[in-house]
Amino acid sequence: MRVVFLDRDGVINQEVGYLYKIEDFVFIDGVFSACQMFQKLGFKIIVITNQSGIARGYYNRSDFDKLNAWMVNEFKQNKVDILDVFYCPHSPEDECHCRKPKAGMFTDAQKKYPIDALNSWMIGDKENDITAAKVAGIKNTVLVRSGHKIDEKDSNARFILDSIEQVVSVIL
Repeated sequence: MRVVFLDRDGVINQEVGYLYKIEDFVFIDGVFSACQMFQKLGFKIIVITNQSGIARGYYNRSDFDKLNAWMVNEFKQNKVDILDVFYCPHSPEDECHCRKPKAGMFTDAQKKYPIDALNSWMIGDKENDITAAKVAGIKNTVLVRSGHKIDEKDSNARFILDSIEQVVSVIL
């Protein structure tokens, strides 16, 4: 199974910091059309997201689950099926196996699904997204400028693009 892994904040939606309210969620332009094209090309879509706001007490798992269910439904309304969402609720200090730049969420996905890592892609807005994907054997990586400020000069991403909308032309 070929997968396009997506970070959430800064890739799917505008980065606002510790997002947990539906009313604060703004989809990035082109995300639905890009994901529709990924599906037409035979890719499944999995979201991989750090959510340290849970460990920090800014919101709880129930808040995350509510927002996540809403987001997945919005994708479905736009003819995009999100296969799964993997998230890390820990803080950087927790030293868990799942928080990016560690590869735990990717390896969990690889245990659950028969993922072809060599022909899958990761789209993120931080170098931690790229590092985690590469550790998990995903070499096709894209860093997008639509989220956090990135250091393009020192990035290990295969491609650096403005947003998810431009990724389609690279995968083609």
